[in-house]
Amino acid sequence: MISLARKRQNKWTMVINIILIVLVIIWSIPIIGLLISSLRPQDDVLNTGWWTIFKGDGEFTLNNYRRVLGGSQETFTDAEGNVLRASGDNLSQAFINSFTVTIPSVIIPILIAAAAAFGFAWMIFPGRKLFFTIVVALLVVPLQISLIPILRDYMKIGLTGSYLGIWLAHTGFGLPLGIYLLYNYVSTIPRDVFESAFLDGARPMVIFVRLVLPLSVPAIASLGIFQFLWVWNDLLVALVFLGGTSDVAVLTQRLANMVGSRGQDWHLLTAGAFIVMIVPILVFFFLQRYFVQGLMAGSVKG
Repeated sequence: MISLARKRQNKWTMVINIILIVLVIIWSIPIIGLLISSLRPQDDVLNTGWWTIFKGDGEFTLNNYRRVLGGSQETFTDAEGNVLRASGDNLSQAFINSFTVTIPSVIIPILIAAAAAFGFAWMIFPGRKLFFTIVVALLVVPLQISLIPILRDYMKIGLTGSYLGIWLAHTGFGLPLGIYLLYNYVSTIPRDVFESAFLDGARPMVIFVRLVLPLSVPAIASLGIFQFLWVWNDLLVALVFLGGTSDVAVLTQRLANMVGSRGQDWHLLTAGAFIVMIVPILVFFFLQRYFVQGLMAGSVKG
């Protein structure tokens, strides 16, 4: 009976693995097609499908990336015959802007959420349960309804179009999920750890820095993935609080502008799209083992 049960289990395991492999292949096909198209010349992209490259047709080039990153120039002529010179789409500056927006927008809410989760989980103060209930309730509030009121306040204090304004916006929008996720993890830390630290004379800030943060690395890394993916791929919040000027525009804004101005230039659009998506893909693959841990944070106690 045990041997038969194991055979059935191995059979189902094999079937599940095959299904997962097929799903991964299907999910990867658009990414592979996007990458190949971004490396092909314009004529090849317009006249043949990307899969023809496997037959030995066509060639690869990096000129598409040079153009969208601003490394080359295009020549145009106006109605009077004057020669105008326009640089590439200059995604290099937008690439830097995206990092400038994303990194603080990830670090700040993580630190605040970790401190709040520690307070809600292990510190006793009046109204603790009420405040935590309010935080959890904010998870169901769509951020779109708060954009205009916050923008009006920003205009009064001069934060529109500034990086500080969008850092604060992303921090506020990310805190409810961050506090809830880290609370579920911090609350599972054995009480004996904190009692021993209190008996040794450690203050709450020392406990938070030397115990809570190191022990919560899996949950913090998982929250960092969620927040990074959200901020990096965001278009709406950046468009509302930063505006559309080229000196502060992030990658998603520049890519949206390319879709409007280069609707037929698929070789450039695919290159720009791959530049936008390569960083989230790398972040996810390097930190994927924390992703599942974060999803399961607090689900098992003991």
